Amino acid sequence: MSRPSPHPTARIRVLSADAAVALIPDEAVVTVSSSSALGCPDAVLAALGRRFADTGHPRHLTTLHPIAAGDMYGVKGIDHIAQPGLLRRVLAGSFPSGPSSMPSPAIWEMIAANTVAAYNVPSGILFDLHREAAAKRPGVLTKVGLDTFVDPARQGCAMNAAAAETAIVRKMPFEGDEWLFFPTIAPTVAIIRATTADERGNLSYEHEGAYLGALDQALAARNNGGLVIAQVKRLARGGSIRPFNVHVPGILVDCVVVAPDQMQTTQTVYDPGISGELLRPDDSFDGPGWGMETVIARRVSQELRYGDAVNLGFGISANVPRVLMEEGLHGAVTWVIEQGAVGGVPLLNFQFGCAANAEAIMPSPYQFTYFQGGGFDASLLSFMQVDRDGCVNVSRLAARPHVTAGAGGFVDITARARKIVFSGFFTAGAQFEIADGALRIVKEGKTRKFVPEVEHVSFSGRRAVANGQEIRYVTERCVIDLTPAGLMVVEIAPGIDLDRDVLAQSDTPLLVARDLRLMDPALFQPDRFGLCLKERSHD
Repeated sequence: MSRPSPHPTARIRVLSADAAVALIPDEAVVTVSSSSALGCPDAVLAALGRRFADTGHPRHLTTLHPIAAGDMYGVKGIDHIAQPGLLRRVLAGSFPSGPSSMPSPAIWEMIAANTVAAYNVPSGILFDLHREAAAKRPGVLTKVGLDTFVDPARQGCAMNAAAAETAIVRKMPFEGDEWLFFPTIAPTVAIIRATTADERGNLSYEHEGAYLGALDQALAARNNGGLVIAQVKRLARGGSIRPFNVHVPGILVDCVVVAPDQMQTTQTVYDPGISGELLRPDDSFDGPGWGMETVIARRVSQELRYGDAVNLGFGISANVPRVLMEEGLHGAVTWVIEQGAVGGVPLLNFQFGCAANAEAIMPSPYQFTYFQGGGFDASLLSFMQVDRDGCVNVSRLAARPHVTAGAGGFVDITARARKIVFSGFFTAGAQFEIADGALRIVKEGKTRKFVPEVEHVSFSGRRAVANGQEIRYVTERCVIDLTPAGLMVVEIAPGIDLDRDVLAQSDTPLLVARDLRLMDPALFQPDRFGLCLKERSHD
């Protein structure tokens, strides 16, 4: 008896970027997996922008970006498609950002000109919406964002007048409580990225710094009859990727675009330490340096306990892991960041969002589930403004919009965090002198950070007090706690005059603790300051 011949192996379509984007119809809802340049399918987005410039199609797209697509340093991302007529609506957790001295990205120009309806939606909620769309459920019911700019009682996520015309969130009662409801938005196209695709379209991520949300985004598009385009660095023979290394299976992928020169992350072609292919020696990491930002980061580090799982945000707090390394305490806490890294050393500046020597990389949607449920011990974040109620703005400065990226995961992270330590300068632009363990203000800053009312409520101090969260604001000259009675100064830097340098430089009233303490003078010395982490309680 002759044996039947085997079925030929089904092969994925390998297309040029231009051929792939030709499959995207007018009016499509396009979801893009990216975090700045990390995981950005830039070649496909560039082709999409070229197609519209040449043909006028596809028109009137809605795009979903759980985290920013592209940066201001060579990977254009969303700016490729920031063209009137191409983009009708954009929902993004964050947007490309950079210093005010750089030209504004095209997407910010469109937002300001009201030529695209733009919404800033917390990253975790956007990931949740993809999961709901994939399962064909009606939407996301959440408390994340109550009493912030997400709340329809404020802006309802709208970034401009064009967006304000159409609500994407509403407040509703459920089971005797108040919730926010985001109706499902089903993507019809997903543009994702990986390192390798085999001949059957299975995708692996061995050179990537994070999985981000590619799997959930592909599921959402596939289950709604849509198109999934995967940009990859290289191709492999079918079946050559180990099953446990396949993150997105080929059954979810329609076509593959090969872009061998894709950047690993911002200003980084490829670093095997970021993708966990090797472990960097501890002495290969730069120390925190010396200056006022380091002083603040040192004081923040004193809030940590052995064994804590600690979320870390961009800004001054990103220096805290380097402080611990300098103090010989690397590994005493586990860092967790929204792009998915668990453990290791979170990287700085352009590589922020990646970690070297990570213990694990979780898909971002699951990291956000961890954050939204408050499973971690503390979060170290920055502030631009703080008001009389302890509300914080990190997401919008109308005078300089592209200096801020939007909220990203900030709202998800802070909603139920047990403890939050916000860090920043008390005023913007002040000049300092540090000598003999004391601080002197040489020239006061022109812009005050403590204000009667923040421009944009990214974090609600009122809800934090009601929920019993522990909130602290660490600056170079004092430490302030959020109490039911208001903002209270609990520590002051050596050399600082309370009335002249603190109370008189705040545009909102500050209470003063009866047992006002002095910040440790060792913080203001360039030598190691002898950090001793608190022990965790066993309650």
